Amino acid sequence: MSTQEGSLALVGSGEYLPQMVDLEKLLLEDGVNKGKRPVYIQLPTAAGRESKERLKYWESLGKSQADALGVEQIFLPIYDRESAKNPQLVKLIEDGALIYISGGDPHYLAETLIDTPVWSAIEGNWQTGGSLAGCSAGAMVLSSQVPNFGFFKKDSTQGLGLTPQLRVIPHYNKFFKWIPDSAARGLTQVPDGSILLGIDELTALVKRGGEDSWFVHGEAKVHLLKGLPARQLSHSERIVIPSHG
Repeated sequence: MSTQEGSLALVGSGEYLPQMVDLEKLLLEDGVNKGKRPVYIQLPTAAGRESKERLKYWESLGKSQADALGVEQIFLPIYDRESAKNPQLVKLIEDGALIYISGGDPHYLAETLIDTPVWSAIEGNWQTGGSLAGCSAGAMVLSSQVPNFGFFKKDSTQGLGLTPQLRVIPHYNKFFKWIPDSAARGLTQVPDGSILLGIDELTALVKRGGEDSWFVHGEAKVHLLKGLPARQLSHSERIVIPSHG
């Protein structure tokens, strides 16, 4: 089995939507090409405190996308730390071509997954060639820390640390319309050595396994805000982001 890291996508919004099917197809194919099973594993943990009807909506939307891609859907009902330790659910993660961590509350997502067998399995799958995508909250938690948000009324939360130096503001082209100026100022304050990215809706920043550079996929832009020279990147444009340390 490959020991090379798989592809990684940080998505501003749009999981399972038709506008993002080409990206999800690319990520699935990357995983399959590295020997992973052609399954689309969907992790709704960030929405774990939403209603049953809402969770059913996400499951149905994900199923439609998996069907459009011609692969099997595995929708993992991991809504709390107990389920994140369930060995049967951990087993389902093994050798999946694409694991997609969808949106919701980033603090709840990080607190639920950190230091659990499910997160270890997800990280291990990616480290051996499986693709991993995080949308909105799912992109934010891959950093070393999830920042405080005014509307979540939470202190900073320890992140999952897969991309420790990257801080993502998802829904960037809409985000600052939703939060007060005081919360916006806090969100843009990042530690020295960090790189702050704004990723617009229906847009992703992607690093394919084995490549040094990241590229933009989607209809809007990725904004380099801090830690690198400020600029905006559009679809197919590339940038090299220095590794942590």
